[in-house]
Amino acid sequence: MTILLVALGAALGAPLRYGADRMIQARHDSVFPWGTFTVNVTGCALLGFLVALPAGDEVMAAAGTGLCGALTTYSTFGYETLRLAEDGAKTYALFNAAASIGAGLGAAFCGMAVAQAVIGA
Repeated sequence: MTILLVALGAALGAPLRYGADRMIQARHDSVFPWGTFTVNVTGCALLGFLVALPAGDEVMAAAGTGLCGALTTYSTFGYETLRLAEDGAKTYALFNAAASIGAGLGAAFCGMAVAQAVIGA
């Protein structure tokens, strides 16, 4: 049953990531990968929120592993960062790496804080 919940969450997360990435990137005339950055930070915030809730294993399988796992994309982050460096945009590559890690950790922390405020912890 758990694998079906993960698959269901991933079936929602992957097209959500693709659509959000394309929509966000289309609004920016920049080599910086704003779409990937945005979905990764959003996924970190959501996972931080979920982890801090008293959610059961089923919720974490579907929403945490499935949805957040498919919504976020480490491989695309890595590829886009290397592509920026190879194309001569080394400053953008360094900014992407540093900002993605910093914003992702910050978003996860904020997600956890919001969940704790909601449940009154």
